[in-house]
Amino acid sequence: MSVPARLIPPARLALSAGAGALLFASFPPRSLWFLAPVALALVTFVLTERRVDDPARALSLKGGFLYGFAFGLGFFLPLLPWIGVYVGPLPWIALAVAESLFLGLFGLLAVVVSRLPFAAVWITMVWSLTEWLRSTVPFGGFPWGRLAFGQSESPLLPLAALGGAPLLSAAVALIGVCLTLLCRTVRTGFAVTSVAGLVALAAVAPVVAVAMRPTLAGPQDGDDTITVAAIQGSVPRLGLDFNAQRRQVLDNHVDETLRLAEEVEAGRTPKPDVVVWPENASDVDPTRDATAAAEITAASVRIDAPILVGAVLSNADGTSTNSVIAWDGAAGPGERHDKKIVQPFGEYLPYRSFFRLFSSYADSAGNFVPGDGDGVVHVPAGTDREQRALAVGVATCYEVAFDRAPTEAVRAGAQILAVPTNNATFGDTEMTYQQLAMSRVRAVEHSRTVVVAATSGVSAVIAPDGSVTSRTALFDADHLVATVGLRTDTTLATRLGSTVEYVFVALGVLSVIGATIPNVRRRRAP
Repeated sequence: MSVPARLIPPARLALSAGAGALLFASFPPRSLWFLAPVALALVTFVLTERRVDDPARALSLKGGFLYGFAFGLGFFLPLLPWIGVYVGPLPWIALAVAESLFLGLFGLLAVVVSRLPFAAVWITMVWSLTEWLRSTVPFGGFPWGRLAFGQSESPLLPLAALGGAPLLSAAVALIGVCLTLLCRTVRTGFAVTSVAGLVALAAVAPVVAVAMRPTLAGPQDGDDTITVAAIQGSVPRLGLDFNAQRRQVLDNHVDETLRLAEEVEAGRTPKPDVVVWPENASDVDPTRDATAAAEITAASVRIDAPILVGAVLSNADGTSTNSVIAWDGAAGPGERHDKKIVQPFGEYLPYRSFFRLFSSYADSAGNFVPGDGDGVVHVPAGTDREQRALAVGVATCYEVAFDRAPTEAVRAGAQILAVPTNNATFGDTEMTYQQLAMSRVRAVEHSRTVVVAATSGVSAVIAPDGSVTSRTALFDADHLVATVGLRTDTTLATRLGSTVEYVFVALGVLSVIGATIPNVRRRRAP
């Protein structure tokens, strides 16, 4: 990448927005993961370019924010249109703008720390800082679009087993930053750091991939195994009113389970030890509705296996709980996971009276309350159910985007992970593929099989190395059956938890402080 003449502001804006569009193109369902570091290289080029009016000076902080914000819009606007499929463009655009503000902050901070020696490291750390911020605030954060989630087919993916999504994101960002700073000779520190960073990553990534492959693949010799099934019953219609025929959605999943039972009885399919239904498979509360309970019981008895039922439970105070219940035949409901991370503006609406002024769909938001617990549901499984309890870690739909949900479950003993999800409210969009990529990252991060069960697709079984061993198509009623290994050991990423991210955040903050203090002193000097 040669350094052209100084870019005028309109060209910088266009290049920044184009870099964001390139980052979007790196995300699933496309397999262009390698575009992500190129996108980071381009925006870093803009942010570290010298001023047109004074080549000796870096960009202003205002300029850094503006170009980072343009980068964000170029990325989030095409990434998130599924938000507005059924509610109009305003929520989609508002969310894209809000998330772009964080990338504007990245642009500002990148300008600040670009003045430091070893700038590649510090720009990477402020990227990690802003990813953490937008995954945390407001309303619990929105981690969608983290760099790590576009790398499900990248050779860097095994890094997730060492430091989770934060390390994987940082590695991609560092490669991108180094690609630009390697081309600059403004300061010796840029070139030295860039060469060192690229050589280290080029050497480490293949070694990690080779070293981690035996650990991540599965099942392995000596592993206990279990046969799991994922049911995709599909829905009568897509959109916000997908569950207007709630009984039909439940019937669809019962019927697909019965079809699976017929295949088992005919000897065409192995008998599952446990069956996973999607989120919202039963929006009729089976703990209150006798007919729904009878249908689920009949399906469990027929398949002769417990079913993890995604159900909406009605609370006495008028609120609802999004739950996954272990339903074991005539024994009925057992342990359950109540979704702990509920989606703002979807499952609940903060400041409802205010937001209903802007959209008639505000009152369509639910009134769900978060649960608690460690995310593990113990399911009686196998031929002797009283003697064998399978520990399933559950991350329901939106929860899979948050590091803490699967980490807490695996630390609590989860042997496999289940992601029951409902994507029917987002229609035929890229959302389901973006979420599937998150599940692939989680599989590697924790070295666990992940079973994704979706109402309308895509359902999948994901091996601990992140590979998709089987999957369904969108909008089909279908099922998947797979024999998978059970794991009790934990990866370094699981054991470290949030430590890696907190270290990156701390380094980002310290680098900003370190770059700011000398400027403050210079301004105060007589």
